[in-house]
Formats: sequence, C-alpha cells, structure tokens
Amino acid sequence: MSYQVLARKWRPQIFDDLVGQEHVSQTLKNAITADRVHHAFLFTGARGVGKTSAARIFAKALNCQEGPTTIPCGTCPSCVEITKSQGIDVLEIDGASNTGVDDIRELRENIRYLPSQSRYKIFIIDEVHMLSINAFNALLKTLEEPPSHAKFIFATTEPHKIPITILSRCQRFDFKKIGLAPLQARLRFIVDQENITVADTGLAIIARSAGGSMRDALSTLDQVIAFCGDQIGDDELQGLLGLVDRALLLATIKAVLERRPAELLGLVHNVDGHGHSFRQFCQQLVELVRALVVLKVVDEPGDLIDVGDAELQELSAIATTASLDDLQRLLTTLIRAEADLAVSNFPRLTMEMVLVKLAELPSGIDVATLIQRLAALEQKLAGGLPAAPHLNKPSINVASTAATPDTPDTEVPIPVDPEEVVTEVAQPSAPAAVPPPLQSPSPAVISAGKSWSGMVDFVKGKRKHAISSLLEQSSLLLLALPRLRIGMPERYFSLVDTEKRDTIKELAVEYFSADVIIEVEKIGSGTSAPMSLHDEREQLESDRKKKLRANAVEHPLVKSAVEIFGGEIVDVKPIDKGFV
Repeated sequence: MSYQVLARKWRPQIFDDLVGQEHVSQTLKNAITADRVHHAFLFTGARGVGKTSAARIFAKALNCQEGPTTIPCGTCPSCVEITKSQGIDVLEIDGASNTGVDDIRELRENIRYLPSQSRYKIFIIDEVHMLSINAFNALLKTLEEPPSHAKFIFATTEPHKIPITILSRCQRFDFKKIGLAPLQARLRFIVDQENITVADTGLAIIARSAGGSMRDALSTLDQVIAFCGDQIGDDELQGLLGLVDRALLLATIKAVLERRPAELLGLVHNVDGHGHSFRQFCQQLVELVRALVVLKVVDEPGDLIDVGDAELQELSAIATTASLDDLQRLLTTLIRAEADLAVSNFPRLTMEMVLVKLAELPSGIDVATLIQRLAALEQKLAGGLPAAPHLNKPSINVASTAATPDTPDTEVPIPVDPEEVVTEVAQPSAPAAVPPPLQSPSPAVISAGKSWSGMVDFVKGKRKHAISSLLEQSSLLLLALPRLRIGMPERYFSLVDTEKRDTIKELAVEYFSADVIIEVEKIGSGTSAPMSLHDEREQLESDRKKKLRANAVEHPLVKSAVEIFGGEIVDVKPIDKGFV
C-alpha cells in the first residue's frame, strides 16, 4: 500500500477530533440533536483549520445508517464512502475548477433527483468564492428553496468575495486558527501513535511555524520525519525550517535592553554563520518583543501569546526589567527594519546597525513621569525662585558706521519673560548686547544726516536690487563730496561695468542732492579695508547670539528645568523676533 501523508491519515473523523473548533462542533451537534438542520452552511476560516473535514463529518452524521447522529459510526457503507471521498450522494466540488454558470446548471439538474441510497444528497463546494457572478446568480433560487433531500455546505478562505445574496441564505460558521497548546497536544498524540521521538520544544517549534493551521503542522512534521527519521532533535529541526534558536533570540533581546552593542554584533555573526535569513531573524524578534509587550500589559496572557511554560517564565522575567515605552520603540524599529531587509543589498549590515542603534537609544520617559516632574516644577515656581540677576544693559549702536559722531547710541533693553523661558527651555530670555566692531568705522559721515547706509537703503527703495546688493558687500573708503570712493571685493569687481557705474552715480546725485564723483577700487582678500554693511550685520548677529545663549544658560528657571528633566540646551532662539 502506498504511503499516506499524515494530514490525510489523521484527518478528523468525528466532531470531537476537530481541534480548536469546539464552537462549531457543538453547534452542529445541537442542530442534529434538535432536528433543526439548516439546508445551507458556510464554513469560513484560514487554510488547514478543518473546514472541509467538518463538512465531511457533518455529511456522515446526517447520512449515517444509525443517524442522524452526532457520532457517526464510520463503518456503514455511507460513512465509508464519504471517508474515501467516493460517496454517490455526497458530491465534493472544487469551486476553483467549476466556476462557470454551466457547471451550476448541471448541479441544479442533479439536485432534482433523490439520493440513491442515503438520507440526503449533500453538495460540498470548496473555495466557493471562486465561482463567477453568473454562477452565483444561477444558484440563488435553488439555494433559497432547495428540495427537502438536498443540503449545501460551502467552504471558503475569503468570505468577503461571496455576494451578500448568497451569504444571507446560509448559516455561517467562522473557524478559528488553532492555538499553540491544542495544536502541540494533537501533534504529541500523533507522534506517539507513529512511534516518533521528539521533544516538546521541537513540537512547539513545528506548531509555531504552522501559524494556526493543522494541515501545515502535519505537512511540516512529515518533512521533518523524512529528514530526521524516528529521532528528531531540536537543532536538526531548526536547521531544516530555517528558524533561529530561541536562546539566540532571547539573548538578542536581553543585549538590546541591557545596552550591550558589542555582544549584539557577535549574535548577528552567529546568525549569519548558521545561514539564517536576517529577515526571518527580524520577524522572530518582532514576535518575541510583541510577547513581551503583552506580558507587560496583561497579567494573564492566556492565548494571546503562543509560548511554552518554560519560555513564558523567561519572557516574564525579561518583561519585568523593561519599560513599556522601550519595548514599543523596539517593536516599531524592528517592524521598520523588517521592511528594509526585504530590499536591502546588505542585510547583515542593516541588521547590525539597527540593533546597535537600539542598544544605544536612551531610555524613554513615560508620560506619567513627565507629568510628575511638571507638577514638581510648578510647586517650585509657586514657592518662589530667586529673582533673575539684574542684567546690565549695554548699549548697541544700531546706527550704521555712517552715522554722525554726535548721534547718541541707542540702548536696547533686554526683556526677560520667565514663562516663555520655561515653555521653551532652549530659548533665551533676552537679545544680546554687541560690542563695537574691532575695525575702525568707515568714513561715512556727512552733514544733513546723509550717510553711506542711508544711500544703500535709498538704492533699495528704488528697487535696484542688484546694485544695492553690490553696495552692501562693498566698503566705504571715502565720502567727502563730491568724491565717493567705494572698495569693491575682488569677486564682485568684474560685475561693475560702465552702465552700473553710471546708475550708481545717478542714484548718489539724487540722494546727496549734489554732484558726486564715483571711484570704484578693487579690494583683494588680504587688503585691509573698513567692514562692509553686510559684514557689520553678521558680526552684530553673531555676538548677539552668543550673549543670548549665555543669558539663557545662566537663567535660574532654565537651570531648574534642565535639572528636573535631565536634559540639555540644544539651541537658543529669541523670544521677540522684532529686536535687532
């Protein structure tokens, strides 16, 4: 006799054999007992969870010579024929192969005839969602008012593709994925019957890899038996399935949470040395971190995580030492890394950098802790902090170097707003006082309030932007009417052609209301010359920022905020954008 695969050899034969589908089994048995059997059923669920097996058991229960019964005998001609898929009155139709309306018309013709030797004529249509719209429409009337001797059982993995008109005519049963514990228990029963030696950890690996599917688990077990024989070891099992050892996964999570990046590089080397897929490795890490999150938020996880008792204790110990915020950040980063690994040309490098980054991340602070610290800061402020030290108010000469010597310096006060400083820790409380330029001022003074900076502003007002930009970058060498000598940087000197000189002269004559002789000299990089208006502004802004940062860092409120939150000042920005 030819070999029969485990999935067929150990196919459930009675309702009690359906693992993890007790809600379906009990409902169908109650319907049979109460003689309230509907004419159309829809079994939905993932692959390999028992939909077709349940349909066959239900058909045997209805057509058994000792029934209808909740426990078919399995020995009468009807039960034997259904078990062998040879039943004359129980037709199994593949919806993926018989999708057309002609196939449904043939089925309708067949329905009219009475069963040859059984109680009911039962039609089992697998993957019913593959039928065409016309085929569904042809089935509607028959499905709504079938003959008393006909029953329909539909099975599908995608119920959303079935028209609502079909769904409304069926009793729907949703099959669940099989949990790790019942799946592992069923595998243990089967390997004991087959005289196969395998540890519980090995069965847990097989059950976990099946993803809740009994058929996938039995197919994997078949493959493992073919490779290992009657003695199955965990190492051989993991190597065959391409899975990473759970101890290695746990060591990786511990190294990340305990901030040991050097150890993580060694673990990645081990993964690479065993030939494991880094994407598979990342996926298993995601599952493990997800289990830690569940243990962190749920006292009794139950079926929320699929792990054995020994591993559950080890995961619980890790979860108690990690914060929920750290685990959530770890999970988010690993999920993103798994997507990157799918397209990465350097998977090992990608995995290494992700784990090192996670190990170097500072611990997160939860919202409750931040609220407590804010409350402490409010109490400290309410109790009264020492007043900010009086800040000297040095004057800033906001007039350009072309201002008259008699023009008094303009003093800019330094405002301090404690609330603004607390709200934005890195912001300063005042603008800076800037010392006078180190270089000598330009000879820009002339009577009647006319000055070099005034002329540049005048040119801007005339919308001569190209010329005003050149003048801002230039230095004033002499302003003694009618002579106006301008020092032009070497990189801009070539831009001043005859036309621009004439335009500058016309604008100067208009501004000074007098004849002006324009002289333009080229200034090299090593030539000593007065500062241009552009350089003066940059120096003022640079010195001001330094003073702003110094004032902010020394402010007592800022110091208190930094101490409470354990942070550092990254940047300082002025509160009032209006001052110079």
